[in-house]
Amino acid sequence: MDLTPVQANPILDGIQASDVDTTRLRVRVLTRSGQTTGRPLLLVHGNISSSLFYQRLMLALPDDVLPIAPDLRGYGETEPKPIDATRGLRDHVDDVVALLDALGLSEVDAMGWSMGGGVVTRLAIEAPGRVRTLTLQAPISPYGYGCTKGENGELVFDDAAGTGGGGANPRLVELLAAKDADGSGTPQSPEMVSPRATLRSLYVFPQAAPSPDEDMWVAAMLTTHTGPGFYPGDSTTSSNWPGFAPGVKGILNSMSPKYCRWDDIVDIDQKPPVLWVRGDRDLIVGDAAGLDLAVLGQAGLIPGYPGADVLPAQPMIAQTRAVLEKYAAAGGSYRELTLPQVGHSPHLERQDDVLQALLQHIA
Repeated sequence: MDLTPVQANPILDGIQASDVDTTRLRVRVLTRSGQTTGRPLLLVHGNISSSLFYQRLMLALPDDVLPIAPDLRGYGETEPKPIDATRGLRDHVDDVVALLDALGLSEVDAMGWSMGGGVVTRLAIEAPGRVRTLTLQAPISPYGYGCTKGENGELVFDDAAGTGGGGANPRLVELLAAKDADGSGTPQSPEMVSPRATLRSLYVFPQAAPSPDEDMWVAAMLTTHTGPGFYPGDSTTSSNWPGFAPGVKGILNSMSPKYCRWDDIVDIDQKPPVLWVRGDRDLIVGDAAGLDLAVLGQAGLIPGYPGADVLPAQPMIAQTRAVLEKYAAAGGSYRELTLPQVGHSPHLERQDDVLQALLQHIA
């Protein structure tokens, strides 16, 4: 694997950024400086983030592991080609396959965080034999985000109303487009829906003092491309609550249950072992997640909520566990690691615990 370094910021000492031309698009990749050999570990980030979030974990890995952290399309410094939401997460999967081909890697261990958990799981489904082990950190539900009920992911409304591009906070989109971390506030007291405040309240379990790496993480968030083809995507009107349904472009639509699911991992012939890592205080992916519009409706924050008997909170954890239990019953295996007092980002909040579990898993 031959990579040419490029200038990038904010990059920690020991991390190298490179641009890789693939058959689909140019991909920005982080590796450790000068490392070209070792057991390849693919690290896939989530929504409103980039590969920058993985730097500390990459540096902590042993020398015989070769970490490879790409920016997905729509994020970071990868070529900003729009996202076809009707393919679910498959645009990202095809980009990753093209990247692995360009790097000459036939097989990798794969770790995916949040939306990235769905990406690497679909990679195992779509590209048999390319994934040796799967590590899912706070992964998106196997039935997408929002508007499903029960462990089997039954769609509440046929048009998946309440999911997709219409669900984004317009002010957050505005600040991301302006690359404004704090909005009308300051780093000490940012605006409530600013990228920095979102990180502090949702990405990690709230702490008394910000992490020393906070500016780097916020910089990663601000690389998110905005617009109909990117974040959040387009939307359509709906006669169902809350009045909108998914469009066909952009990232939030690609995670709608109308297009996104990975429960078919149960049916694949080559079943990599799965490590599922999550925090017990995760407000983004949970059985009553803070970003689920049903939860916001129950709290009275969105008017006209039809009631929990019509639209209950999506049981994301129960759905993931049910699918992984079926996966194990069908000949696969999985381990669930739940970390107390941890939010949506275990590798940022409890790096040592995640690293230990990850190394045991890929061994």
